Amino acid sequence: MANMNYKEDLAIESEEIVDMSEPLITPHFIYSSDHFANQENNVGNKKELEMVEKAESEHHESTVRPNSFSSNQTKDGVEDDVAIDIKAILQDKNNESLLSTKCCIYRIPHGIRKQNPQAYTPQLVSIGPLHYGNPNLQNMETHKQVFFKAFVDRSGTSLDNLIAVVRTSEPIVRECYSENIELSEREFVRMVLVDVGFIIELFLKIHEDNWYSLDDPTLSRPWFTNKIILDLIMLENQLPFFILEEIFNLAFPPSSTDHLPSFLELTFAFFDYYNVQKLDPSATPDSGTKNFTDLLRTFHLKPGKSERYFFERMGSNALLYGANELHEAGVKFKVNTTKKCLLDLNFSGGVLEIPQIMVQEETEHEFRNMIALEQCHYPFESYICDYALFLDCLINTSMDVDILVHRQIIRKFLADSDDVARVFNGLCKDILHVNFNADYYNMCTKLNAFCKNPWNNMKATLRRDYCKTPWQIVASIAGIVLLILTLVQTIFSIIK
Repeated sequence: MANMNYKEDLAIESEEIVDMSEPLITPHFIYSSDHFANQENNVGNKKELEMVEKAESEHHESTVRPNSFSSNQTKDGVEDDVAIDIKAILQDKNNESLLSTKCCIYRIPHGIRKQNPQAYTPQLVSIGPLHYGNPNLQNMETHKQVFFKAFVDRSGTSLDNLIAVVRTSEPIVRECYSENIELSEREFVRMVLVDVGFIIELFLKIHEDNWYSLDDPTLSRPWFTNKIILDLIMLENQLPFFILEEIFNLAFPPSSTDHLPSFLELTFAFFDYYNVQKLDPSATPDSGTKNFTDLLRTFHLKPGKSERYFFERMGSNALLYGANELHEAGVKFKVNTTKKCLLDLNFSGGVLEIPQIMVQEETEHEFRNMIALEQCHYPFESYICDYALFLDCLINTSMDVDILVHRQIIRKFLADSDDVARVFNGLCKDILHVNFNADYYNMCTKLNAFCKNPWNNMKATLRRDYCKTPWQIVASIAGIVLLILTLVQTIFSIIK
């Protein structure tokens, strides 16, 4: 009966979202996580108080009685405090999900987060449990409920079926997070269902070109869409992709929705700005998309996997010269317009080809979240980290940035070149590089050898000091001719 009452309560609360007549007024069933925590803590505090009083009483008796037992002993079959605590740890099964291989959503490690906390924290909308209840994001909750109501209204299944699917998948969804989620089953299911409904309805409105025609003046503004997209690619602000796809397929069965694309196709369309290579949804990795941050990383990877080399010594295989030093040594920089993948770098014949990269305010956030995902989930396939490390070595000063901007390799939308340099110099702080892309390794080796070659430096000096402009070239040729004539005249004088 208790389980039946719980199901009825959850269904009633979900129906209240669907039936609300004033969408911008927060429904009464939306509680903060503190509300539930306080209710549970009231009961827990009483039990803890009784245990503390009992322990203090036993401790007092043991100190006043002679020949009493030590704290790590037992008397009359009564276990000591330490044994009780240890057994409680051994019997606690709440943390078993942390060992799951399904884990793909992580709390950013402190050492990485401290470099730029804002890059990992959603600014507008909370998705999933890691930022659930954040007071700075509560203004968006009413909008999420409006979208959830619209999703349920257009859904081809009942609300009870939607709840049942989320409840069934609840243990698996929990296993996808790197920490134990301190939410009750009831609160967790409600949170997941509302967030899933919001995302699906958002994608559908974008697909239908029905976004900017909304009556809500806040939702219809372009900056709003941009902020939502940025929040949805943050690693801590994720739901597992499988639960989104499962709910979508239940609400819109493929057999009855010939006019709707698949959820994966909707997702590709929503994040099309990042899909520079124009990857096809059917070309996603065999392992599948794990979350939106994982999809963002997929958009940036080269087709196929490159061989990787382990570092002999940390940093020993990295590029040793910045763009300005390479330029002075005679390396020519060329923007690669034929390759759409950012990671597709090439050096041959003294020419370093790099695809164009646009650097703006959001660029650092995007790269930081992809790098954090690789550190946590792909430590031995960290291709984004490799790219960031190469750029970190290539760009050290504003002069390095200016050379790349002049060659149209960097499109700069920040205030000055120093800001661009700071972005790339900060991406790899507190990042562990276990191995390195073999293609980058060979390229860095060639670049380092090119700069160390004295003949290349002599040619570069000649071009820089004597062949910079057409007039310098003419003057240099005239000087060489004059030198040769003078030498010939001297030789003839000696012969005579």
